[in-house]
Amino acid sequence: MTLTKSERTSRFIIETTAPIFNRNGYAATSMSAITEATGLTKGAIYGNFKNKEELAIEAFRCNVKRVLQQVREYQEKGSTPLQKLLLIVDFYSKYSDFSREMGGCPILNIGVDSNHQNEKLLHRVRSIIRKIERSLADIIEEGKSNGELKKDLDASESARQMFSMIEGAIFMSLTMDDSSYINSTMDMLKHIIRTEWHNAQ
Repeated sequence: MTLTKSERTSRFIIETTAPIFNRNGYAATSMSAITEATGLTKGAIYGNFKNKEELAIEAFRCNVKRVLQQVREYQEKGSTPLQKLLLIVDFYSKYSDFSREMGGCPILNIGVDSNHQNEKLLHRVRSIIRKIERSLADIIEEGKSNGELKKDLDASESARQMFSMIEGAIFMSLTMDDSSYINSTMDMLKHIIRTEWHNAQ
């Protein structure tokens, strides 16, 4: 599909400012930083977006879309639910390198930044977290149905635990500048999936 000039400009603005919002946060990203990065005037920015908040939301969506696309590509290498879960863990074990050019993990960064600061952004972050947890729960349910994962496994609770461990490890690794946090946590998560979730017969 061919984009209009306006659509191309909007996409350029979003893709250019996405890492800036992610790295600096909503409040600390000034319009002057946006105009400097894009080379566009404030009028041109507002000609494509109602306000800075709308642009910040679109920038967050852009960053999250990149992450989720990579997660999908990783898990699609697996042919069974168990393999998919382990491949997702593999992706996040390398996540620091992947997310560095974006300015870090958008869910973590914008979630912390928007809490008590921007209700609309916080709502978007919570919505994405719920979407990811549902996706993980669906994989777990599929594994229960085909007998690969234990029948008594609570899919929703297990998905929440899995994603909490992932995001907590990301936070500690980035905060402490120490990859051992994420490496050891992902190893532990793989062990849980293989021994506590797997229906070994």
